[in-house]
Amino acid sequence: MSSSPNRLVAVIFGAVYLLVGALGFAVTGGVSFLATQGGLLLGVFMVNPLHNVAHLLIGAALLVTGLVSVRAAKTTNITIGAVYLLLGIVGFFLVGTAANILALNTVDHFLHLASAIVLLGVGLGAERGRSRAATA
Repeated sequence: MSSSPNRLVAVIFGAVYLLVGALGFAVTGGVSFLATQGGLLLGVFMVNPLHNVAHLLIGAALLVTGLVSVRAAKTTNITIGAVYLLLGIVGFFLVGTAANILALNTVDHFLHLASAIVLLGVGLGAERGRSRAATA
């Protein structure tokens, strides 16, 4: 694996999201798949089984593309970063509503915004000075 910031961030974030997705199931026993209120991961992040599955899928996408190529990692970082930016903003309006099928709480939104900043920052800025051959 090259020392590309995009690949490194994708692999690290992928591993963390896979771990978070798996650990989430430890606190969601008895919680409905689409519950608007879930268990608390680490005592602050609300999750339900659908939220855990989303973390597993996002983690897998980041990890796999981070291991494949710079271009794949960059594309995935930008895409997931953009989705997290949107989710972080829109999520503030979903708390306490029936549309909150991921059982998100305010702390989740700030974490999603932080993830978006890192993923988009690296995805959009890290490879600018590298040659095309180095990004393949």
